[in-house]
Amino acid sequence: MDALTKLNVLGLVLSAVLVAMACVKADRVRAWRRNVNPSGPELPDSAFVAARLLFLGLAGLGVYAAVQGFGVSDRASWSDDELTSAVRQAADDLDGFTFQADDAGHPLAFTDYASLIEEKVYEYGGGDAPEYGVTVDSAGGNTAGDSSFTVTADGADGAFCTRVQRTRSTKDDYTPPGITGGEGTLTYPGYRLAVSVRDGEC
Repeated sequence: MDALTKLNVLGLVLSAVLVAMACVKADRVRAWRRNVNPSGPELPDSAFVAARLLFLGLAGLGVYAAVQGFGVSDRASWSDDELTSAVRQAADDLDGFTFQADDAGHPLAFTDYASLIEEKVYEYGGGDAPEYGVTVDSAGGNTAGDSSFTVTADGADGAFCTRVQRTRSTKDDYTPPGITGGEGTLTYPGYRLAVSVRDGEC
């Protein structure tokens, strides 16, 4: 439970206390006052009515603030359902994804697999999921052709292992036109991804 959620829960508890105070009978308060200060003046009924209205008004404000706070908290962190759905949809989207790379094998359209996965998870996070807080950690022993990444997010307890396998795809090669508009001499090799996901860390 994050700090904002704890604050919201505290607000609800305080509101409940205020409602309980508003329900205390006037005779019980008068008896308590006589025991504490026998010479004190009697409180009129109007004072109790005003106090009850004040307590109930403050309790209502507290409940309203807590409900709004829960909405903010939900939008500020990931839930397990949001992360599960986003990771699985991201894997489905990336499965069969094609791209070109330079001579060194570096992708031209994105920086690396981790950033590509992160971008897709945000894309499928849904309306209540924040656009931050996702972590994609590379597993040990990754290679250009076979890599695994652990995906987690702030607020969610779950973790997912996303495996990315790259295969050569000659039909996806790209040869840009030459300077004079004719056929170019440089060809960027094409690749295709096979992406799968399972529960738990890699």
